Amino acid sequence: MSLLLRNGLLLDVTTGTYAEADLRCADGRIAETGHGLSAPDGTRVLDLAGAHVVPGLIDAHVHVTASTADLGSIGSMAPSYVAAHSARIMSGMLDRGFTTVRDASGADFGLADAQAEGLIRGPRLLFCGKGLSQTGGHADFRGRGEHLHDEHPCCAGLGRVADGADAVRAAARDELRKGAHHIKVMASGGVASPTDRIDSTQYSMDELRAAVEEAEAANRYVAAHAYTARAVNRALEAGIRSIEHGNLIDDGSVELFLRHDAFLVPTLVTYWALKEEGRAFGLPEGSVRKVDEVLGAGLAALERAARGGVRLVYGTDLLGGMHRHQNREFRLRCEVQRPIDVLRSATTVAAELAGLAGEIGTLAVGAHADLLVLDADPLADAGVLADPEHIRHVVQAGAIA
Repeated sequence: MSLLLRNGLLLDVTTGTYAEADLRCADGRIAETGHGLSAPDGTRVLDLAGAHVVPGLIDAHVHVTASTADLGSIGSMAPSYVAAHSARIMSGMLDRGFTTVRDASGADFGLADAQAEGLIRGPRLLFCGKGLSQTGGHADFRGRGEHLHDEHPCCAGLGRVADGADAVRAAARDELRKGAHHIKVMASGGVASPTDRIDSTQYSMDELRAAVEEAEAANRYVAAHAYTARAVNRALEAGIRSIEHGNLIDDGSVELFLRHDAFLVPTLVTYWALKEEGRAFGLPEGSVRKVDEVLGAGLAALERAARGGVRLVYGTDLLGGMHRHQNREFRLRCEVQRPIDVLRSATTVAAELAGLAGEIGTLAVGAHADLLVLDADPLADAGVLADPEHIRHVVQAGAIA
């Protein structure tokens, strides 16, 4: 099948400029752009009448299996039930303009294969399997009175516990064996975990380096959950490629991001959503009390990183019924960034982090034909991307989704 879009304003995200042109998709790719393109037999033709066209969006921190904010409960759910919820969540993400997402623990090869084969509707799924956590770390959801930890490989859940460099190495190899696009490690405490502190560091340097070595051996990379400057800086020194959250970074962190050519994936909207709606969607009371520790610092960290030249990537980290706020991150970031820079974080920069530069996040010929048709200019008004109602068409793999 072929799709021809006529008379659109095509955005070059790199330069931040529009060009009025036609765009033709064939075999899931952008086949050509230009003026007066011909339409082969069987081509569907849409006249955009000057509508704005941007690349499909990339959310680099999602949890498509998180149908509840009570993350510890997911491990006791039937995998089939989790998959059904995930299909609904992913379909909503596509409707909001996200044609690729990077799952930051929970999704697996089954969901990725189902999406790729058209069995479920949703964005292209880059997954890490289960995040790696130390005992008592951010992906250890046992309460203080629990001892046993079910590590059955078919159980749903967002994490697995691995202690010691050898165990971390084996766990990383196992996730890579199952097709992980990246490895996720928990390098600090977090909001959703029941027994750790936000300001703790997690995993020794030897354990962090073991994960990095295994990912690099497989031509993959490691993403680390980390909040404080101390936790972030340790992770960067260990060779971590992307830091998730980073709400409490300092100037020394910025220097390390630049030195190690690493990425920061802030997730501002999830703290706003957890504060407003966390209880309603299952966030345990102990976790609710943790939200305030990171809520106010996120925007300041974003501003510090942007000013320092850190490569920033779009992420949301929403849970349960709060997924519907996915686009609100655009509005929050535009408090300190220009709309074009926020859009780059959700297209070209996210693609670079994922190792898919030139393949996604661009309208270049040869790239995957993932794009949005908008009824207004997202560079003039940040609200255009913050409100999915402005999306006239979502095109995925050259077809209208």
